[in-house]
Amino acid sequence: MPRKRITRAAAAIAALAAATLVVSACTKVEETEETESSFPESDIRLIIQANPGGGSDLSSRALATELEKILGVSVIPENMPGASGALAMEYVGSQDPDGYVIGFAPVEIAMLNTTQNADVLPEDFDLLGQIMLAPGVITVGADSGIESLEDLVAQAETGAVTVANSGAGSIWEAATLGLGDATGAEFTPVPYDGGATAVSAAASGETVAAVSGLGEALAQGDAVRILAVMNDERHPDAEDVPTVEEAIGDDIVFGGWGGIYAPQGLPDDVKETLEAAVKEAVESDSYQQFQADAGNLVVYRDSAEWTSYVDEQFTLFQELLG
Repeated sequence: MPRKRITRAAAAIAALAAATLVVSACTKVEETEETESSFPESDIRLIIQANPGGGSDLSSRALATELEKILGVSVIPENMPGASGALAMEYVGSQDPDGYVIGFAPVEIAMLNTTQNADVLPEDFDLLGQIMLAPGVITVGADSGIESLEDLVAQAETGAVTVANSGAGSIWEAATLGLGDATGAEFTPVPYDGGATAVSAAASGETVAAVSGLGEALAQGDAVRILAVMNDERHPDAEDVPTVEEAIGDDIVFGGWGGIYAPQGLPDDVKETLEAAVKEAVESDSYQQFQADAGNLVVYRDSAEWTSYVDEQFTLFQELLG
């Protein structure tokens, strides 16, 4: 074959090879673009297990505002109260795991299967991240004559002491029982319709004491005396109030924590997107300020950490309340 013809053939082969590489590269780019997550493409519903205006509702709405900025879609809060939160959690668990229905999970997600025999188990959900903590506090009426937690325990050792809480099966009932188990004293939980009402009962003398969140106790002002906070460190809004361990030597920690969850089985990319968004929202200045104003602590745990923590809490409540 003449040299000129060979050169032309070689050039043609080279051109074809180059074209093939270009087509192959374009195909890979297109495949990558197709496989990259486009989530979210539409509005996300955030199911809240409580009525409007309460702590769960306000925390959820504050987070939803930040999530909208981060995700670029509307995050629509939707209240679904009932059955101590079981109605909302069972509903979320029944939805398609596509990331477009998420929920706010309070501490009761680790309690309802035990206290209400509800079809709610932590393992049935993808837990995306803890977003807050409301440590429990123990209060008495200002005129009760009880000056310290040590005084309250001493009184309970000589006879039953009534302790108001936010309702049967609530975290504050569990905290009351936990205090009794740890001290060997007899505390009798008395259910009321919410933490604020429970603290009012202690303030008026209807009960000897109350267990609630700090914000509900502070709202009563000088009508109550806060004896101790059920946390591993003092609360920044009540720095003169000792922890239970400081007050009586028993390390008793109970709190109304909450976080964001979804139906089990989210695709990896969707779960990663939501988990990262929750973390960024919790770290935002406006969300942190909201929780500070509400008397809560901003406690963040990522998906893995929170899942492990909720499992531990589930076991604790089974032993305490089962």
